[in-house]
Amino acid sequence: MGRDMRVHFKNTRETAHAIRKLPLAKAKKYLEDVIAHKQAIPFRRFCGGVGRTAQAKGRHPNGQGRWPVKSARFILDLLKNAESNAEVKGLDVDALHLTHPGEPSSEATA
Repeated sequence: MGRDMRVHFKNTRETAHAIRKLPLAKAKKYLEDVIAHKQAIPFRRFCGGVGRTAQAKGRHPNGQGRWPVKSARFILDLLKNAESNAEVKGLDVDALHLTHPGEPSSEATA
């Protein structure tokens, strides 16, 4: 996962949590829909000041959601990179699932 990515931590955390336990193809499609504002990312933990939207209502009871385009683009690039790495290693790309997508680290690196 990227460490020094110039994205908001809280938006990226919610985006990564939304694609958790999804197959790779569904996760990529979902992030492309977020970039196109067709589906919203439900905000669960960091939801102060986040407005409610009908697109997030079906995915989480509080109905709060946003479209963090920059975070979605960064994570989509990482997923495409992971897919190409799996192809090089000879793994079955259709069987890949996201078990533990991480967020950018908030630690300061020396």
